[in-house]
Amino acid sequence: MRFSQACENNKMPILAQLKLHLAGVSKVLEIGSGTGQHAAFFAHHMKHLVWQPCDVKENHQSILAWVAQAKCDNVLAPVPFFIGVDQWYFDDVDAIYTANTAHIMQPDEVKLMMETVATHLPNGGLFCQYGPFCVSGEFTSQSNADFDTSLRQQGYGGIRDIAELQSWTPTLTLTQIVEMPANNFLLVWQK
Repeated sequence: MRFSQACENNKMPILAQLKLHLAGVSKVLEIGSGTGQHAAFFAHHMKHLVWQPCDVKENHQSILAWVAQAKCDNVLAPVPFFIGVDQWYFDDVDAIYTANTAHIMQPDEVKLMMETVATHLPNGGLFCQYGPFCVSGEFTSQSNADFDTSLRQQGYGGIRDIAELQSWTPTLTLTQIVEMPANNFLLVWQK
């Protein structure tokens, strides 16, 4: 069972927003479930929906451990999934959630994720995307600019601009940009 302090820090403010946006949803796909903390926590607090975690295979043991500890019966077994590599299995979901993935992935992977979500999300479906983002080409804080430099030095893609994401998803409408703690946003897209 792995632990992410960032997941622990942001789970309550994200949950408050997801409860609003996912109230009418029945099944959510989480792209990049990581440790599994969000899957277990959100599913435990939103019993009305089924949560489908997905991530690379090496993260599955931690995801399963968190879900078992939370005693969640509305979380499905994690599915191996890496954007651009694995087949899309998830045509029965009506919402997709991802947190802190866009700045880790390379730009072409983020573009492919946005296009894939836009292709497979049903009409009216929601995509909730959490993390740090640039606005109109500018970092929202010096700490985000420093974080971006650190990410790129480690070989990650870096913080993406909201306008860039919009250009990659013409069939999705960005309905809400919610400012979150620690210079993050929740972007709510609808097809």
